[in-house]
Amino acid sequence: MLIRPQFYRPFIGALAAVLVGACASTTEETAPPITPASAQTGGDARVFLRQSRYTLVELRPDAGQQNLQRQIIDLRIPATAATTVGDAMRYVLRHSGYQLCANDPVLATLWGLPLPAAHLQLGPLPLNQTLQLLAGNAWRLSVDERERRVCFIAVPLNGEARP
Repeated sequence: MLIRPQFYRPFIGALAAVLVGACASTTEETAPPITPASAQTGGDARVFLRQSRYTLVELRPDAGQQNLQRQIIDLRIPATAATTVGDAMRYVLRHSGYQLCANDPVLATLWGLPLPAAHLQLGPLPLNQTLQLLAGNAWRLSVDERERRVCFIAVPLNGEARP
């Protein structure tokens, strides 16, 4: 017994109609609106924004926005843009909101040091750790938050007298 293709046509048509009808029956109730929702956790009110059916986003700044020293730095310094430690620090700080201390003759020795090849790619690290990495262990990071100025203080080495 041979089954002819005309025999399947009504079944295929009905199946296609059911599938198309199921896909097109989305109503306003199934598409969630973007609405803020709040949750109480230990006396602290947290506000969330529903972006899609299963995604809630907490409405608060991240750690790098609240404390600029904790912003994450992950970059590759072009070898042509940074030949010294000072050039590399300026490159790292260019969009951070901070600037380097200027006109300090003690720091001129740090700024003029050649940049090691190992420091051409930095991160992901917080900004303060990136700056300390570039300066090395002989210097301690000092940040003036009011003026958003980054300086370094020479650390006494073994056998050196403290200033």
